[in-house]
Amino acid sequence: MQAKEGSTVNLEDIQSALREAKLDGWLFYDHHRRDPIAYRVLNVDPVMCTRRWYYFIPADGEPRKLVHRIEANNLAALAGDERRYSSWREQREGLSWLLNGKKAVAMQYSALNNIPYVGLVDAGTIELVKSCGVEVVSSADLVQQFEATWSEAQWQSHLAAGVVVHDSVRKAFAAIREAVRGGKEISEYDVQQEMMRVLEAGGLITDEPPCVADNGNSANPHYSPTKDSSQVIHSGDFVLLDVWGKQKQPGAVYFDITWTGYVGEKVPEQYTKVFDVVRKARDAAITLVQNSLQAGRLLYGYQVDDAAREVITRKGYAAFFVHRTGHSIGEDVHGNGANMDNFETHDERRIIPRTCFSIEPGIYLHDFGIRSEVNVFTGARDARVTGEIQDAIVPILAGS
Repeated sequence: MQAKEGSTVNLEDIQSALREAKLDGWLFYDHHRRDPIAYRVLNVDPVMCTRRWYYFIPADGEPRKLVHRIEANNLAALAGDERRYSSWREQREGLSWLLNGKKAVAMQYSALNNIPYVGLVDAGTIELVKSCGVEVVSSADLVQQFEATWSEAQWQSHLAAGVVVHDSVRKAFAAIREAVRGGKEISEYDVQQEMMRVLEAGGLITDEPPCVADNGNSANPHYSPTKDSSQVIHSGDFVLLDVWGKQKQPGAVYFDITWTGYVGEKVPEQYTKVFDVVRKARDAAITLVQNSLQAGRLLYGYQVDDAAREVITRKGYAAFFVHRTGHSIGEDVHGNGANMDNFETHDERRIIPRTCFSIEPGIYLHDFGIRSEVNVFTGARDARVTGEIQDAIVPILAGS
């Protein structure tokens, strides 16, 4: 395992967090690179990992590490006393040494798999650790604190990416308008590729190309056109655009939004009626976050989902809101902080300062679907939407 250039594990802060959480330590474990969180929190790059390694950071005192003899250098970049093993019996003896005197430790585990994004340690290893007389608790809040919080540079990278991402939406609508007015054929895939050109010209990268969904395809929340499977966009169509990207630099974080438009000069009521419900659900979630932080009240991801879902349920669309309200945003578009979710999972992670997440309720009917997505960044006692907020469906042909 190699230390990242100019970076070391923040041992003092981790131990302070462990004491605050009243935990005896945080046990990191990996085999065949199954736990990317461990490498990121420890600020090291993975090397060959065909044998199991363990790294234990206690709430007080020096860390300890347990490595296999044929991969003895796997934790060389990290401080702490080391013990090596070869046989499974030696491994178990070493694990007992590692955890000697400890009662409760955190691992990448989630009870009942409530937070599967953190539940990366296999059940057998959890059983093995428990056999040492140790209680295992979820590291979910610790992970959020040491992976999902942003530096000032990351915050600035997010804002810079947002300028380009919003520009890609405007130019997508402009491309549709120009083609339809000029009597030229334009497909979902054509618009997607235009958006990719804007992102690349603006210095952004993305793990997947934007979603461009026409009419009934917008009722599929994760629809994405391909060159061989793409619908032509016509006058009178409804269009949904979901796009995300980040700068090409280490540590950069994503910006992720969804906008909707109608290929005409006036948006029909069937669309505006549903959009207004989605907008109110989105704004109810934003308001809850802002008011809670301003008042200094603890707030959890599942509560934000409840706020948005209550609006949609009250209007009779509960069965058509088929995903969580939002997800954590970081170096991956789906980050490892709290999700706004009491639907797909029951996310009990606290919303903490200097984290970012999407708020994106949606209603998906048979012939169209509407989603409105913004990004929210939290401060110590405030929260802000980091980009433009869509207050009405864009009438695409009404523009000049």
